[in-house]
Amino acid sequence: MEIQNSAQAVGGPEQVYINGLAGGRFQMQRCADCSQAVFYPRCVCPHCGGAALEWFTPTGEGVVYATTTVYRDAEQGGDYNVCLVDLQEGARMMSRVAEISPRHVRIGMRVSARIVGEGEAAQVVFVPSGVAA
Repeated sequence: MEIQNSAQAVGGPEQVYINGLAGGRFQMQRCADCSQAVFYPRCVCPHCGGAALEWFTPTGEGVVYATTTVYRDAEQGGDYNVCLVDLQEGARMMSRVAEISPRHVRIGMRVSARIVGEGEAAQVVFVPSGVAA
């Protein structure tokens, strides 16, 4: 799904991203000048400095690049994973791997994106590839 230049959108590119997630759509930007995928949403391409960023829907497939476990008491929600995922499109994003113990998340693990939460609290998390939605 292509939309207009995010620099012209009300609230800027971050708000376009948040609104997409709230509507159940994971979107990223791609630079029309250098064809590189861009994440986190911005107004200028970090690869070439171009301002022609267009929105597209990524596959959501990726590989865990780095991972760590944040340890918390059970009454605070328990332990959780924080990771960097290299998306198939070439961008890297910080998120977490859900639906498995944080201790089982491994570098090189194939993962698939899911949107969890509702409204402006919606966010992208990953699950090990092959896990049913």
